[in-house]
Amino acid sequence: MEVNVKVLISEDEVKERIRAIGEQISADYAGKELHVVCILKGGVFFMCDLVKNITVPVTHDFMSVSSYGDGTVSTGRIKLIKDLDESIEGKDVLIVEDILDTGRTLHHLIQLLHTRNPKSIKLCTLLDKPDRRVIDVPVDYVGFQIPDLFVVGYGLDYAQHYRNLPYIGVVDVEE
Repeated sequence: MEVNVKVLISEDEVKERIRAIGEQISADYAGKELHVVCILKGGVFFMCDLVKNITVPVTHDFMSVSSYGDGTVSTGRIKLIKDLDESIEGKDVLIVEDILDTGRTLHHLIQLLHTRNPKSIKLCTLLDKPDRRVIDVPVDYVGFQIPDLFVVGYGLDYAQHYRNLPYIGVVDVEE
């Protein structure tokens, strides 16, 4: 099996959009402290660059949830792999995710986090695939809306590969 990756969103476009999102988040949370919850593994690339562009005080934690396994299609079953290390009670929480697809995983995650009594929860995703949405999830900050393509790079993977690409690319698998 050979995999080809074609650039969909360039490295420069990704950097510029993240800068703009960071500015907007900074304005929205002016005078507050923000607790960022990064969804592993893909979200870590986005989160690291995003928080560098946020000017309000930031703390962070990590969660890992999965609905994909090694495939290219969501299984629909949500698995909590790593929970938060710290309480989010009373905190303004920003969930940072690499991609919003069907909405199942983030819907489940947001419901779970609401039971922990944060002051607020907002969602920031680098990529949004609205054509794939099965469950409506409110998104506060979106990097790019993309069509229903399987993408890699900038944290997104194909069977744990291609996360390190500095751009967002479309996967073309040839068997």
